[in-house]
Amino acid sequence: MDTNSHTLTLLFDQLGLPSEDSAIEQFLMVRGPLADEVRLVEATFWSVGQRAFLQESLVEDSDWSEVIDQLDTLLRSKTEKLS
Repeated sequence: MDTNSHTLTLLFDQLGLPSEDSAIEQFLMVRGPLADEVRLVEATFWSVGQRAFLQESLVEDSDWSEVIDQLDTLLRSKTEKLS
């Protein structure tokens, strides 16, 4: 069992996105808030590869699922900030 703890920084690295705190906050401000009816993996800003990674991770309930859920929550809130 993989006991590594994934973070938003590591998720952004995995997605090939800038992963500094300021870049993540910028991503959240530009891309959010995500409408309630839009599933995270259906958001138009993902590339095909990013979408596939997110979808597979969630379907398989992989060790990335928790941090993907965190990203989903952050994208749905305009006032949420990184801690």
